[in-house]
Amino acid sequence: MQDQTDLDEVWFIVSPQNPLKSSKSLLHEFDRLKMVELATADHFKFKVKDTEFHMPRPSYTIDTLTYLSEQYPTHDFSLILGGDNLNHFHKWKNSEELLNQYKIYVYPRPGKSKDLKHKNIHFVEAPLLDISATFIRKTISKGGSVKYLLHPHVMDYIRDKKFFI
Repeated sequence: MQDQTDLDEVWFIVSPQNPLKSSKSLLHEFDRLKMVELATADHFKFKVKDTEFHMPRPSYTIDTLTYLSEQYPTHDFSLILGGDNLNHFHKWKNSEELLNQYKIYVYPRPGKSKDLKHKNIHFVEAPLLDISATFIRKTISKGGSVKYLLHPHVMDYIRDKKFFI
């Protein structure tokens, strides 16, 4: 996304609780934050933020973007989505407001995604990778290798913590 768009930086906002997912299915928020920090540490244009850790839960994207826009008034924020998220984007809190106020960059994902047309939606031309967190977790739990799918420091962290085993 960094290379295919006009984004100056990519901020990774780790969410303690996605309102569309069961919190029971997620690793602890601080472990997820740590893994994102490990995965992005050597990229100077990547920033990891725990903004939603300090906000009411569950976290809603519109609230987070509004908060960030207020805290960083010189920044123009955008949203990066996987194409599969367009299928249920209409369920998001204030989805129309999101569409009207922020650029949305859409990365292609396998399967059919809704073809939402809006001036702020930008489909990015990028390789179609059929890799998901679910696939990675299942592969690890079966003892398989994810050597080329995860940053080595993230894999070390997962192994040390005995996640998905």
